[in-house]
Amino acid sequence: MPEIILENVTKRFEKFVAVENLNMKIEDRGFVTLLGPSGCGKTTTLRMIAGLETPTSGRILIDDEPVFDSKKGVNLPPNKRDIGFLFQNYALWPHMTVYDNISFGLEMLKWDKAKIRKRVDELLALLRIEQFEKRYPAELSGGQQQRVAIARTLAPSPRVLFMDEPLSNLDAKLRQEMRAELKRLHSDTNSTFVYVTHDQLEAMTLSTRVCLMDTGVLQQYDPPLTVYGKPANKFVASFVGNPTMNFIPAELDQVGSKTVTFHMLGKKVTFTSDDQPEKCGKKLLLGVRPEFLPIHKDGPIEGKIYSTLPTGMETTVQVKCGDTMMTGVVFGSVDFPIDSPVNLDIVGDSLVLFDAETGKAVAYGRAEIE
Repeated sequence: MPEIILENVTKRFEKFVAVENLNMKIEDRGFVTLLGPSGCGKTTTLRMIAGLETPTSGRILIDDEPVFDSKKGVNLPPNKRDIGFLFQNYALWPHMTVYDNISFGLEMLKWDKAKIRKRVDELLALLRIEQFEKRYPAELSGGQQQRVAIARTLAPSPRVLFMDEPLSNLDAKLRQEMRAELKRLHSDTNSTFVYVTHDQLEAMTLSTRVCLMDTGVLQQYDPPLTVYGKPANKFVASFVGNPTMNFIPAELDQVGSKTVTFHMLGKKVTFTSDDQPEKCGKKLLLGVRPEFLPIHKDGPIEGKIYSTLPTGMETTVQVKCGDTMMTGVVFGSVDFPIDSPVNLDIVGDSLVLFDAETGKAVAYGRAEIE
């Protein structure tokens, strides 16, 4: 399976820049998710790698072979890139059976019948749809249709499998089941997967690395837990995680070799960083994930319950502390009366300090409130 490299790839539509100077490396057998809000450039990036869209400039290599090079005039068509593409609507032939849908591409490639039969049987077993072989798409559920579409895409053994929001047409329960199936499929096939989604839960659960984009610009490209625990900037921190990260306004006092002291919510805070903090302005934001904001009777931060959302396993709690609204997660079957006073604490060593003006992460570490 190949490695995919993008070098300074840019795509412009007249004056609109869809993707700007994108550099990234998709490792062999990786599962990379292109994540971001609508219009961020993720689908355009996928289409450029696949050859369905021509970049304005830059270079794309698949398995060390240039498939696009603006300087050398190289632009291989999709059928020469040896890739498979799974579309959002599955695009199955309604007049063909499951077997015929899967075998159709192989027939076009002039495979002999015995080889086609063997390959289709392998895929029917891999995706656990053997019993649907003679059915037509209209006789299948959405999840079954998706499995057929995946089998058809995998049939010619493409070097890379591209998927553009393939779960968006499924209901919530089936989406969860198919996420598990896709992760298993990636492991079983040892293929390189490139997956587009706006759903951060899909990106976090499926990927080996997440490419998070905004307005055509790469914001962070790291493993999911790194993106969650050490976001590069405020946009990344706010986009990944549900409930979203708390951003508590703070005023800088002093920056040391591995410490930053500041005032927040009327209290002095010492932030101990893993490394030397980056340069920052006077205005800061302390980023705290909801799970690191427990309700504790001896907590140093006082507030009042604004709202609660119990689910049984956990309760999401909004607490108003002066003019600042904060969200915490309390695990277990608990609830709190509206407007009741509570005390909050800030715990853990996975806190993030941001420069309020630039939004860039200044330091990662833990905070002690005096």
